[in-house]
Amino acid sequence: MLKSLRNRLILSHVLPVLIIIPVMGIALIYVLETQFLIPTLTRSVTGESILIAEIVREQIEIWNNPKIAEALLANIGPNLRAQVMLISPNGTLLASTDPNDQANLNKPVQAPDLNKALSGKIATRSNYYSSSQHSDVIDVLVPVISSQGQTLGVVRETYRYDSVTEEILRLRNLIGGILALGLIVGALVGFFLAISISTPLQRVTQSVFDLARGEKTDTLQEAGPEEVRTLLIAFNLLNDRLHSLENARRRLLANLVHELGRPLGALHSAIQALMHGASDDKNLKDELLRGMDDEAKRLQILLDDLSHLHDQVLGSLELDRQEITMSAWLSDILGPWREAAKEKHLHWKTEIPPDLTNLYADPNRLGQAVGNLTSNAIKFTPTNGTITIAAGQDNDELWIRVSDTGPGISDEEKKKILTPFYRGGHGKRFPQGMGLGLGIANNLVEAHGGRLVIESTPGLGSHFTIRLPLFFITKQPPKQSS
Repeated sequence: MLKSLRNRLILSHVLPVLIIIPVMGIALIYVLETQFLIPTLTRSVTGESILIAEIVREQIEIWNNPKIAEALLANIGPNLRAQVMLISPNGTLLASTDPNDQANLNKPVQAPDLNKALSGKIATRSNYYSSSQHSDVIDVLVPVISSQGQTLGVVRETYRYDSVTEEILRLRNLIGGILALGLIVGALVGFFLAISISTPLQRVTQSVFDLARGEKTDTLQEAGPEEVRTLLIAFNLLNDRLHSLENARRRLLANLVHELGRPLGALHSAIQALMHGASDDKNLKDELLRGMDDEAKRLQILLDDLSHLHDQVLGSLELDRQEITMSAWLSDILGPWREAAKEKHLHWKTEIPPDLTNLYADPNRLGQAVGNLTSNAIKFTPTNGTITIAAGQDNDELWIRVSDTGPGISDEEKKKILTPFYRGGHGKRFPQGMGLGLGIANNLVEAHGGRLVIESTPGLGSHFTIRLPLFFITKQPPKQSS
């Protein structure tokens, strides 16, 4: 029964109610009986006794004539809740409202506090067993004092506990009914609270199972206690992330088929041509071999991009930082790209100061970032366009800027071009490729503690600027993974 969270929650909400409310009810009844009901009845009986004592104090003949005493009690007895006795100064019974006491008239009265009352003091007992009443009683003895200070007698009033019990039973029934209603309401509230907590958890559990089986899951409603809402928010974020990764996986597979198919098809065609006699024509053979070399290079670039994407997803990218002489390093890594620009008949410009501050960085990873930006600029700059590579320092940052005179980038595309697998539509700057180059460059720059700034106007070219903070330049940081 207690294996499920719902049953445990219900028990945890209901059990305290089932224990606490009855205990409180018993304690409440006890306090009401001992601290309220009995003291109140005792004060009421005492008040009646004092009132009777005041009446008989002025009628001296009562104490000398038992018949007058009996007549008085006969008149007032029906209006009293308790038994009343009139006791003479010598402790004998003069009169009583109980007919059974007729045989005890003029006989000594047995009462524990009688002597105290005859001495002029009021005596009360609220838990006294009377053998004549065969019951616990509230017993009050009030002395009757004359104007001269003489004790004329004692008024004794006895209230049977049977009557008190009736009051207590009525009180208990009332309190019991209220407590029972409280138990029912508390149990229902506890039940619904437990359901409100367990139901969202069951939905999350079921959704996790569905997700594990590969089924599509909808976004869960974020409701309930704060902790449950936090869990639901976390699940929804995870669900959205997994859906995004699944979509990315499908796009990756589709792009791989496309990107690998194109160069492989070209290579296959060239091989078939060579096998069927093209190798006999030296010019044609050289042309085919150059084309095959170009396609192989494209495949290598594609594999490099995929390798970096794998590292990025698994979080295993490590930076091998070392001191770089920036001016010389930039000249070296830009040489092949200068030749690539010339082959496309582009103008090549460099603005690299000879006194750039040395940089502690991973030369291969940072070179890959600069290479991706430069390759991208060459690819989308039309013939006779210009590629400009500049570097410098300002505002405690070292910067490397790659500029081109290509078609530029719209504001809408600026928000998307760093997203993996993003490719623009027909006629835009990024209609081909897997959409990984700029995103990889941005991640590599961020791994070095820097940022990639994009400035572009459609039709007027683009500027991609790598900015690295000086604290990565002036002091070598500890090796870390990114």
